[in-house]
Amino acid sequence: MTDEIVDIWVYLSATPLLWLAATFIVFQGAILVHRRLGSNPVLHPVLLAMGALMLILLVTGTSYDTYFEGAQFIHFMLGPATVALAIPLFDHRQAIRRLLLPLIVSGVVGASTAALSAIAVGWAMGADRLTLLSLAPKSVTSPIAMGVTEKLGGLPSLTAALVLITGSLGCILAPPIIRLLRIRDDKVKGFAMGLAAHGFGTAQAFGISATAGAFAGLGLSMAGVITAVILPLLAGGI
Repeated sequence: MTDEIVDIWVYLSATPLLWLAATFIVFQGAILVHRRLGSNPVLHPVLLAMGALMLILLVTGTSYDTYFEGAQFIHFMLGPATVALAIPLFDHRQAIRRLLLPLIVSGVVGASTAALSAIAVGWAMGADRLTLLSLAPKSVTSPIAMGVTEKLGGLPSLTAALVLITGSLGCILAPPIIRLLRIRDDKVKGFAMGLAAHGFGTAQAFGISATAGAFAGLGLSMAGVITAVILPLLAGGI
């Protein structure tokens, strides 16, 4: 009986569809747990799913390359999902046009601060050049951040992990900071969350309102474009 179970597992583990299905199932389970625990931002579904998948890979002795071979479809869909954010932006184009100048200034300052502060902290802690290049785009959505890191000669896998950590922390810290600063405008809430916490912040902003979600998508997009422009200019000095 044990040998049969082992044979079945060997067959399934070699099938890419297994890890795609496992990712969906684990994430859905994480959403249910998150809701049962009162939607606590500390227990974000992505964090729960990450921990569960890591545990599964460790217990089964599965390498990341094997897992990614099956789950890469999800990675591929990150790009189209990011592009689809243009739809709510179009719906709010009039409001965006009226606020264009302050949005551009805020985007440039926010994206530059995110990259420079990450580099400064890493450098102060003795990180090498490879780590600094991987750390710099941590506030940008994964498809853009990994692409930028790869072009700069960094480690895309390290950048992906840092992007997830940044997004998770952004979701945890955003609500208390918004309350502390008494921010009531959904446009401001959304733009700040998208700019600082990329896709995580954008998803959470849509939970506030459609307006917050649209401006979060704008912040996410601007952070990606600005970071892709400024980091190659900074890379020579790192």
